[in-house]
Amino acid sequence: MNSATTQDRSGRGVTLVMACLGVFVAYLPVTTVSVSLPAIQRALGASTSQLSWVSDAFVLPMAALILTTGVWGDVHGRKRVFQTGMALCALGAAISLSADSVQWVWAGQAVSGLGAAALLPTTLALISHAVPDHRERGKYIGLWAMSLMGSLAVGSLIAGVLLEHVAWRWIFLLPVPVSLIVLVVAAYRLPDSRAPHGRRLDWPGQISAAVAVTAVVYGVIEGGADGFGEPAVVTALVLGAISAAVFVVVERRSASPMLDLALFRSPAFTATALVAMISFLGLIGFFFVLSLYFGMVQHLTTIEAALRMVMVSGVSLLAGLPVGRLMHRVSPRVLITTGLVVAAAAMLSLTGVDAHTSYGSIVWRLALLGLGMGAVITPMTASAVSSVPYHLAGMAAAGNNAFRQVGGALGPAVLGALLTTRALDALPGRLTDAGVPAEASARVLDTAREQGLGAVAGLQLDAATGPALTALGDSFLDGMRLCLTVSASLALLAAVACAVLLRPAAGPTAPAAPAAEEPPARLAPVPAN
Repeated sequence: MNSATTQDRSGRGVTLVMACLGVFVAYLPVTTVSVSLPAIQRALGASTSQLSWVSDAFVLPMAALILTTGVWGDVHGRKRVFQTGMALCALGAAISLSADSVQWVWAGQAVSGLGAAALLPTTLALISHAVPDHRERGKYIGLWAMSLMGSLAVGSLIAGVLLEHVAWRWIFLLPVPVSLIVLVVAAYRLPDSRAPHGRRLDWPGQISAAVAVTAVVYGVIEGGADGFGEPAVVTALVLGAISAAVFVVVERRSASPMLDLALFRSPAFTATALVAMISFLGLIGFFFVLSLYFGMVQHLTTIEAALRMVMVSGVSLLAGLPVGRLMHRVSPRVLITTGLVVAAAAMLSLTGVDAHTSYGSIVWRLALLGLGMGAVITPMTASAVSSVPYHLAGMAAAGNNAFRQVGGALGPAVLGALLTTRALDALPGRLTDAGVPAEASARVLDTAREQGLGAVAGLQLDAATGPALTALGDSFLDGMRLCLTVSASLALLAAVACAVLLRPAAGPTAPAAPAAEEPPARLAPVPAN
């Protein structure tokens, strides 16, 4: 083996390690925060809508800026953007670590979200550059996806262990030293790369995309809390729709589009974009709702909740190993469609849980959900990248990540709004069924509507306290069942889209030719896959 080949493989190895660590740090706040929401709510007195923003303050910047950071890496160098992302993750974690109010947690989460927005497309683009061959690249992307799921699995356990011994804010500690260590190693060892042809930032597209995502998520969260007829909510949703239309018009006319709409001429890319958005809407929203269920209904400790939630991401991580090997033998269409159907079945099975469901009874349902998601994530990411020509792989990766994060941002917003609305509608009847006196019922309803469902647990109602908490738990379950039914329906819808659109490719789409030989920056239409 000659020295050039050895050096090439060494560079690939370093790139893979840095990319996996980058996506690990980027996704670590998702489950560490999700499993800690009850603790944060108790410590800071946050309402359900404020808790939604704890999650969305992180995911929203990711969704709004992920395409821009992908272009920035193409233009200014992916190594530089990678390092910036790691630094922002460390800074955001440090802000949250020192927070003494829910607003400061939002600020720290937002900075971490900016860092994650820089890391996600950059890590995939670094892998795509280091491994031009699309078959070999699929193995690397599989390891990248496993690191993502590993972060989700480890995050809940870290939070569970820490919250048994220290204050909630220490869940934000780990990203700080990890990010700093990775920064030092990357400075000396990580190879740099750029797009083969010049690109420039698409500011009209970026601004319209950011406004669209932010306005829609804001409208959904506040609509769930205050009602969708409120003027501010209606204005936000209308603004989001107009901004989305402006984004489409701008991208069609741009000489250097942030997301070339020609990508959607590939049915495979369209399918994976829909699957990414819908699956993460259900998954991240599910973590949000499930965490509240364990805290408010089953009254579990954080470590007890973490040991249950880790079944989803842990089984998904383990399932990623055989799925990665099966990708060369079984069509991604079959893997993704099957995984979505299994995930939908798991969510529907969870509608049967109640306040007294045992560990064993709930764990198999969560493991089934993890198995389904494990069959989706790796082939979904690999298919998005390999479904387009080589010179579009970076943009395809960024686009797939963007749709994933839009779904992740909408998840807590949509399911949180459904949960709150359905639970509040059911609460008066549940209080009556539980025999709670009229005066105590009025206090419970006023508190739930003004301060959130979690605030009811702190009320002192003398003899009516127990029945009131039972009624609260039952109304929460009504809301959770609606959320699970909606999530399962969306998963089935994504499965249908995948089965129809994700057709087998006629041949390899990613040539092994050097990047410098690819077409110019203005992108040609993408052939149907």
